[in-house]
Order: sequence, then structure tokens, then C-alpha cells
Amino acid sequence: MHSILSLSGVSKTYGSGHVALSHVDLDIRRGEIFALLGPNGAGKTTLISIVCGIVTPSSGTILVDGHDAIRAPREARSRIGLVPQEIAVDMFSSVASTLRFSRGLFGRAPNQPHLDQLLKDLSLWDKRDAKIMELSGGMKRRVMIAKALSHEPDILFLDEPTAGVDVSLRRDMWRLIGTLRERGVTIILTTHYIEEAEEMADRVGVIDKGRLLLVEDKAALMQKLGKRQMDISLVEPMAAIPPALAEWQLSLEDEGHKLRYSFDAQAERTGIPSLLRALADHGIGFTDLDTSKSSLEDIFVDLVERKEPASAEAAA
Repeated sequence: MHSILSLSGVSKTYGSGHVALSHVDLDIRRGEIFALLGPNGAGKTTLISIVCGIVTPSSGTILVDGHDAIRAPREARSRIGLVPQEIAVDMFSSVASTLRFSRGLFGRAPNQPHLDQLLKDLSLWDKRDAKIMELSGGMKRRVMIAKALSHEPDILFLDEPTAGVDVSLRRDMWRLIGTLRERGVTIILTTHYIEEAEEMADRVGVIDKGRLLLVEDKAALMQKLGKRQMDISLVEPMAAIPPALAEWQLSLEDEGHKLRYSFDAQAERTGIPSLLRALADHGIGFTDLDTSKSSLEDIFVDLVERKEPASAEAAA
């Protein structure tokens, strides 16, 4: 599939010596939903800011739909909509005039039906003549989304879009994202709500300490790295795990009524048969076995922790 956004060797080092991004290579496919996951300070916002022309990279090239974002910033930026974490808008302007002004900034001809539809989609129609300073925090966030979409961009960046917002806005946001995706808009989001990425994204990238650790189709990532866990419901609750079961690294759950065993379903030997034999040998009865897959959040945490030593060596 053709890439609408391509980053090659993108780095950012500040005057203080802090390396915010280190040689990031990334291709985003046209029309996909791409989730960029990482802890606070990982480099997510820096990456977005560089693509959007807010921050200048120290090195690397960025192509936005074939346009060099450094040599031809206006052409590249006109294809991008950005919803930043912080609310940045003229508080004395009305909602409707804010959208008209933002569309004009990108040189787009007036299209009031498009702006009216945005206001309706984001439940802002009744507030279209209100000054932004009069709106609630959730309504201001809706204005930021409408503002980013006012010039009909091909790429939409959502930087922690639902952090700290109400359930109603989160629902409207994801409904709108589904509609945009059907129209062919490419959506790149950063989020702490990993369950949303798990539900919405086609591909996932994991970034930590400025390094892109992995980019993978979501389904393939979960199949390749996802572990399974087995919950063993006990006949009698346990106060502690017997030393004889130490090799399986079990955990006690549900106030001692369950034993939990995590294992790699892709491994040649899962350890389950030997565990069940050991339970029988030690007279530990159980009433039920239940297995489940790990979530994307489990995989994310495992990836970051696994890369920690290598990242630390690289930083040194």
C-alpha cells in the first residue's frame, strides 16, 4: 500500500544535549489508523511536532504525500490536521468564526456546508455563535477537533485526544474517526487508553526514549508477542504458593482462590501438562481451568521493559 507519510532517519537533539528522537524510520500507509504508544517523555509529541512543522528536526527527511516537509512546509502542512494535547485557540472568537479562520489559513475556499457538518458531528451546532471562552473544557476540546478538520486534511494527528475528556466526547470522537477512515483519511494517534488503540488501530508503533522500538500490524503483534494466561480455580484457597510449584512462577489471585500461570502459546513446551501433574502430586485440587490472551497493554509494558537495558546502553 502506498505511503502517505514517510520519515527517514529523523532525529532531534536539543541544545542541552537531550536526545528527544533518535534516527526514526517510519512509513504510514494511506487510509490506515496508526497508533503510536509510549510512556510520557518517550518522544511521541516531538515526532508529531516535527511532522507538523512546529519543531525543526536535527536530521532526517519527511515526505508528506510526496512533499518534503522541510523544503516545502506549506504544501506538506496543508495536508495535515493536528489536534494537540493543549487547547490553543483565540478564546474571544466564536466557534463558527474560529473554524472559518482556520480553513482560510490553509488557503482553502469557503465551504460552509462542510463546517456546518463538522459542528453537527461534534455536537457544537448549538454553540456555533458562542465565544470559546464561554465553553466547558469538553466543548473546547471539540472545537480543537473541528478546527483540525476544517481544511479537509488527508492526514489527521490526534495527540492524546481523549485524555481527561468525558465519556460523551470520547464516544463522539471515535464515531467521527470511523467516518473519516471510511472517507480515506489517514489517522495517527497517540494514546494512554491502550484499549482504544487495541480496538481501532490497524498498526501499532511502540516508542521509548526517542527510539522506535517496533512497528507491527496489531493482529500480528498480538499473535507474535502476546502471552496467554491460565487461571486455575482451586477447591481450597491458598495462603501462599508451595515452594514445589516455584518453577512455574505462579501468582495467587482472587484472595487465594485462583492460581494464575502465564505462558507463551507459541513455545514448543507450554509447561501446562507438567504443572497439572505437579498439582495432582501435591494434592492440590481444582475445579476449573480458564485461558485468555494478554492485552495490547500487557504487550506494550513487556516490550518497554524488555528494551530497557539496550536503551540504557545506547544512551550511555
